[in-house]
Amino acid sequence: MRNRSLLVMMFAVLVVRSVFGEGIVSSQLFGKMADGRDVSVYTLKNSNGVEARIMNYGGIVVSLKVPDRKGVLGDVVLGYDNLAGYIKASPYFGAVIGRCANRIARGRFTLNGVEYTLATNNACNHLHGGINGFDKVVWDVRVLTNRPAAALELKYASPDGEEGYPGVLSVTVVYSITEKNELCIDFTATTDKPTLCNLTNHSYFNLAGQGDILSHEVMIAADVFTPVDKTLIPTGELRPVAGTPFDFRKATAMGAHIEADDVQLKYGGGYDHNWVVSKPAGKLAQLASVYEPVTGRLMEVFSAEPGMQFYTGNFLDGTNVGKGGVAYQYRTGFCMEPQHYPDSPNEPHFPSVVLEPGQTYRNTIIYRFSVAQK
Repeated sequence: MRNRSLLVMMFAVLVVRSVFGEGIVSSQLFGKMADGRDVSVYTLKNSNGVEARIMNYGGIVVSLKVPDRKGVLGDVVLGYDNLAGYIKASPYFGAVIGRCANRIARGRFTLNGVEYTLATNNACNHLHGGINGFDKVVWDVRVLTNRPAAALELKYASPDGEEGYPGVLSVTVVYSITEKNELCIDFTATTDKPTLCNLTNHSYFNLAGQGDILSHEVMIAADVFTPVDKTLIPTGELRPVAGTPFDFRKATAMGAHIEADDVQLKYGGGYDHNWVVSKPAGKLAQLASVYEPVTGRLMEVFSAEPGMQFYTGNFLDGTNVGKGGVAYQYRTGFCMEPQHYPDSPNEPHFPSVVLEPGQTYRNTIIYRFSVAQK
């Protein structure tokens, strides 16, 4: 019995290891679902030692280790040490978000003359795909060996009617770690009926690895943002950032204006808004950058999406006890989520999130890490 237990433990620790080019992918058991299904975490590493751990439950970025100015690797994302933590209570730490990221007012939209009612899980609104969104799915997984970088493919077919959405949505997410110290996330999706699709990643970053994020310096390439009502649904207005606490066109500390007497900041409890990025539609470009002055870590965010949600961890309150027993307090993590605008199905002048049969949805997000000498 003892020998058998030892063999089981050895198998759990190292399920697969693949080495190709400059990348390494390994896997280990991370926990079990209530129905007995195994959940694994996959480690992607480049030749510089930069490492991402991706779980097939929720497509979650469990950890992301990048160097500081001294070359010391540190984990820069919030999360848990085991599957149980994510299942018990997680504010979308590191997860794939879908079918439709962000909020849809009252959980309702009309498509081709038919009104659809979605699950409501954020007061009266639909948030991040509903009660059982893509963040709670066990994805099919495959290590990709035909690429120059360490890469992992996740697949899920969301059935017709799931959380109220029409059509079968077939989704593929590919994670990779490049030699440029980039975490690349490539989303594609197809459907058999007209539906909505707006996918993103919801990692909470802290480039210092601990403490609050208020001294992080952020730049967002956007001249306007979408103001919200008190339930955080966009009003439909595109408001200039000039002269407001939402102007990050020049690098500014996150905490510089976060407590300003501004009704939008009061609604969000801080920043929890969509910026309309200044770039040609559909073009991959830099949306934002974040610099942490103590470690020197610099994160640049690239995507072809028309908007980016910037969130400053305003709802973290210490109840989420994460990796290493650390309680995640108020504003100890921030999110930068390239996506289409919130409530797009109900705002005809916003870029559309409708996906038709025969079309392929695509979204690429790149988080590039380096060290800035400032």
